[in-house]
Amino acid sequence: MKVIVVGYGIQGHKRFRVAGEDAVGIVDPVAPEANWRRLEDVPVDRFDAAIVCTPDAPKIELLRYLLERGKHVLVEKPLFADGENDLRTLEALARRTSALCVTAYNHRFEPHFVRMRDLLQSGQLGSVYRCRIFYGNGTARLVRNSAWRDTGDGVLGDLGSHLLDTVRFWFGDVADNFRIVSAERFENRAPDHVVIAAEGRPQIELEMTLLSWRNHFTCDVFAEHGSAHIESLCKWGPSSFIHRTRVLPSGRPPEVSEILVQDDPTWALEYAHFRQLCGCAETDLSNDIWLHRTLTRLGHESQAGRGA
Repeated sequence: MKVIVVGYGIQGHKRFRVAGEDAVGIVDPVAPEANWRRLEDVPVDRFDAAIVCTPDAPKIELLRYLLERGKHVLVEKPLFADGENDLRTLEALARRTSALCVTAYNHRFEPHFVRMRDLLQSGQLGSVYRCRIFYGNGTARLVRNSAWRDTGDGVLGDLGSHLLDTVRFWFGDVADNFRIVSAERFENRAPDHVVIAAEGRPQIELEMTLLSWRNHFTCDVFAEHGSAHIESLCKWGPSSFIHRTRVLPSGRPPEVSEILVQDDPTWALEYAHFRQLCGCAETDLSNDIWLHRTLTRLGHESQAGRGA
């Protein structure tokens, strides 16, 4: 499969490297390594698929151009548009031209995320009461100094899209009843520390920040028959997974743990998955539509300064 990378920033560099021998060129208006300055300049017979790593604003038009020509697309998250109908139109276009359009959420390929999903789906934990996730990095100053990143809903769209997608990866079609608990602007113009939560079963609390000077991720799932815990991601390793089995009426639970010390495998695994799907899977943007609806509503609330 012949692939071009559109947008050669941080993510574009990663994607180009992972595509390896499939990568046949770069599209970027300023990068000196670029083969073409505009997507329209690329001969359509030179590539089969594109990896789109641009800022949010031009994404929809770029995707429309590619899908109209039957080109498969892996696009960096989040997939935002002016409205849901734009995403539905893209989905219909992709299906009409038999092109695959997939939004990249590489954390779905994090080994412990897959293990958590499998444990939850196995039923071993019984009824799940509560899930709490923290995701933080220390990029507040980089974001503030960016020409385009310190705008809108800030960290909510950036890290919140990952966390909401993870919740759906683990628990399926959760209800859109998330609310803003807090949305702070400690250093940036856009929110740089946000907490959102949802009632029901399970209760879900998601905290995201650009103010964690040492990058960190933690997750705790508490349930009827035990609990499960993740600490750190492979890219920040070591990354640990712990499954504890409840002792009744009380007592120290036995636990099974796994610690991984390895390079981040998610980019290569995600690209291999995308490559495998091309030509044999139908475009389904229902997850993107749900995320768009939820993040748009929460973004309006965070920018309005609402929250408990």
